[in-house]
Amino acid sequence: MADVQEIADQLVSLTIKEANELAQHLEDEYDIKPAQSAVAVGGGAGGGNGEAESEEEKSAFDVVLSGIGGNKIKVIKEVRSLTGLGLKEAKELVDEAPNPVQEGVPKEEADEMKSQLEDVGAEVELQ
Repeated sequence: MADVQEIADQLVSLTIKEANELAQHLEDEYDIKPAQSAVAVGGGAGGGNGEAESEEEKSAFDVVLSGIGGNKIKVIKEVRSLTGLGLKEAKELVDEAPNPVQEGVPKEEADEMKSQLEDVGAEVELQ
């Protein structure tokens, strides 16, 4: 049997692209679909305790695409490269802005993603 701590360490150290590849593999091979809505619900549940969150430094951020600017195609390409989504899914995410591109991302990674998206003309917020 696999060492649970070792598996947990490997999961925590995955990059965004690797996590998306893992999710796609689990869906393709085992018909296990990630519960993206559960992440949104879980994030919203803590929202009622805003005072406690403001006292502690926030460690996880949501990268939200709030506008696409003038070059939609470049924004779609950048969303695809950051998320590992297919063309159709990335286009839908961009078309339906404002939308979260990634949720629960560490500060440094969120800043980097925001910078990359802004470089192609997108409007991005960190929440």
